[in-house]
Amino acid sequence: MHNFHETILEVDLRKLENNFNFLSSKLKENCKIIAVVKAFGYGHGDIEIAKKLEQLGVYALWVADFDEGIRLRRAGLRSRIIVANPGWKSFREIIKYNLEVVIHNCRLLNFYISKQEYLNIHLKFNTGMNRYGFDKKDLNFVIDRLKNNSNLNITSICSHLSSADDKTKKDISKNQIDLFNTLSKTLEDNLNNKIDKHILNSNGFMNFPESQMDMVRLGISLYGSYNNTNLQQISKLKSVISQNRNIEKGEGVGYSSDFIAKKPMNISVVPVGYADGLNRKLGNSIGNVIIKGKSCPIIGNICMDSFMVDTSKVDCKEGDEVVIFGPKNTILTLSKKIGTIPYEVYSTLNRRIKRVYIDN
Repeated sequence: MHNFHETILEVDLRKLENNFNFLSSKLKENCKIIAVVKAFGYGHGDIEIAKKLEQLGVYALWVADFDEGIRLRRAGLRSRIIVANPGWKSFREIIKYNLEVVIHNCRLLNFYISKQEYLNIHLKFNTGMNRYGFDKKDLNFVIDRLKNNSNLNITSICSHLSSADDKTKKDISKNQIDLFNTLSKTLEDNLNNKIDKHILNSNGFMNFPESQMDMVRLGISLYGSYNNTNLQQISKLKSVISQNRNIEKGEGVGYSSDFIAKKPMNISVVPVGYADGLNRKLGNSIGNVIIKGKSCPIIGNICMDSFMVDTSKVDCKEGDEVVIFGPKNTILTLSKKIGTIPYEVYSTLNRRIKRVYIDN
């Protein structure tokens, strides 16, 4: 009797270690890694990923909000935890759990100054992403507010590259880096203080290594979903065949019968669907899975909790393993098929998918 509820995301922490070590080998002297573990560790499990990185000696962990930071602290993480968007309602928790905050606008800066408590802060400047960050025109305000303030310890200055993944837009990244250097120098000169700086994300680190500063913020490269032969994809999403059936020529498969069999064929049902985060765009022969080493197309529309594949060319039985993404069908390939990026595929994986970890 098979247990058919076997959809798991297998996370190989040994590959995470390989990636961390490779990326560390590319750091200039005294440059440190801030590991991005937001969004449930890009879907891999934030606590387990963070614990492994802490064991490997990561400088700091980067999360999106204070809830993510608190979750890591409660799990026993002792590394520096930087909250990218702390908001206004979380001050007491930030102090209680020894979190560090990224301050990115004038209102937020005034709020934290008004609390009159000691706190490590990171100042973020907008250099072209036009998302979070102080604008150039805010620089004098920031200097005036912080010049004689002893409660807020400026731990770093940061910004974010908008187009580091696009080699046709190198000028945009270089202009951002130049502006960031100018803003940082002005801030340091006026505050009479040498402050750590970081602007490079994974793409920036790989494409503009000469622009390393004091730290780099690495996310997708740590998880191995990057086009570099030295980096290994750390996860594999797999399930099982829950039912096999034979269908005749002319029969439909799935909702709306969008797939019609052109000949007698064998199909298999896999208990993973869009409720698990499997994108519906992978249906109707766009996506494929690996069964017994062979590529099998997904046919028909993906359902909420299942999808069907053509297994006519595979000798398979119920309970056999189905690899949705892994070494032979990488998440880079999968995401390109549906016009998206690995970040989205990872971060939308539902937590009802069991995470299983492999380590030494």
